Amino acid sequence: MAHDYPLSDLKVLDLSRVLAGPFAGRMLADLGAEVVKVEPPELDVTRNWGHQVGNISSYYQQQNAGKQNISIDLRKPQGTALLKDLASRADILIENFRPGVMTRLGIDWTSLQAINPRLIMLSISGFGQTGPESQRAAYAPIVHAETGTIDRQAAKSGGNAVEMCMAFADTNAGLHGLVGLLAAVHQRHRSGHGQHIDIAMVDAMLATDDQTHYYLEPAPINNGASEVWDACGGRIILAGDFRHVWRLMSSILGVQEPANDDPSLDTKINARRQAVADFLVSFTDREELVKALNKANIAWGNVTTTSDYLEHSEVLAHRQSIVAIDDRQGATRRVFQSPYRFSAASSGVRGGAPRQGEHNGIVLNHWLGYDAPQVQALVDQGVLLREIP
Repeated sequence: MAHDYPLSDLKVLDLSRVLAGPFAGRMLADLGAEVVKVEPPELDVTRNWGHQVGNISSYYQQQNAGKQNISIDLRKPQGTALLKDLASRADILIENFRPGVMTRLGIDWTSLQAINPRLIMLSISGFGQTGPESQRAAYAPIVHAETGTIDRQAAKSGGNAVEMCMAFADTNAGLHGLVGLLAAVHQRHRSGHGQHIDIAMVDAMLATDDQTHYYLEPAPINNGASEVWDACGGRIILAGDFRHVWRLMSSILGVQEPANDDPSLDTKINARRQAVADFLVSFTDREELVKALNKANIAWGNVTTTSDYLEHSEVLAHRQSIVAIDDRQGATRRVFQSPYRFSAASSGVRGGAPRQGEHNGIVLNHWLGYDAPQVQALVDQGVLLREIP
């Protein structure tokens, strides 16, 4: 088919929880992979985060839509044996336990590789699988704090040091994990062998943060890019170094150089900044301000709320960035679509998030050929668990 899903030939076991791993798994599912979330008896904590519809929270829905679910008690020997059987059929396994947990369970990389040499395993942790801080509990806020992101944000805003508005460290690690997985799949076509990918959130954060490289030099600089200003019709952000913005405003829009008797550079810059501030509030109509900024090819953006943007953005409507899926109660609920748009392939969410153990029988039959009595025996032994709707 000309518009097949790119990863429809891949089987994925997703043992991860919360965000970094589940996010990577969700993107694989949207790209066509058969992703089976392996959930513990105590459940993924994000099942409790956000609005509940059909006993599924909004947070869990967003990160796990399109996956199947099998719930295994890995503390039981029969549980780890079952997981090994599944891993022997898998192309990819994702986990974000604290380093050492997989080894204690007997399902570490060495054990699984011996069973399935073609397996590609992604491990996401805060500070890496080995090293002096590998055993620390790590969540996104910890990485934000220790890499200096929170401090820099407070310095830029002139406010208090507070947690970031989203879990950048988690999503960065998930995205880099996804890239690593796809690179390993590509290499497996040549070598015939899988491999273990060790993604540390701290590495992903620093590699993705476009400001940290300044601090590798003796004197970190402030490039002063992208500032929020008061303007006609509400706040606006102008992207780009202020010197560039000033050149465009003065040369194209006719903003005059302020008269100034003080020759110092700081005074000159402050006077120019005031001239820009006055220009942005001088309009009586927001549309006229926007026309002027567009004429000068100045990159601008409305400073709005998330709710307003989601409700009124023509871009999101055009790109169908928000889609409706089954809410498990006879209606639908909205989730964000994955961002991939191919010219000759399909992608996108293909169903809602699963309930605990919803696909126990389906997965074990499809992957391992189990029949109903075999599945029921594992249920009776407490190896398999399932939410009763």
